[in-house]
Amino acid sequence: MIKNAGLLRKFERNLVRAEKPDYSQNVRIAEALRREAVALGVFPPADPLEGIELKIRIAEAVNRVRTTPRPHRRRAR
Repeated sequence: MIKNAGLLRKFERNLVRAEKPDYSQNVRIAEALRREAVALGVFPPADPLEGIELKIRIAEAVNRVRTTPRPHRRRAR
């Protein structure tokens, strides 16, 4: 059982920051995922435009969202 979740998250963030990205490993992972999708029959899609209306609606909604406002700060006078 994890007793200090905050400490674990901090450790994981530091670990990820310390590791250098490995382009060739990332390409191998992406290619393996593509091969698996093809083997499962879900890629390439039979109709590439299937569901495009939903994707457009989601993109429009996401692009309308404003950034999170910053808390009000008092200016020094």
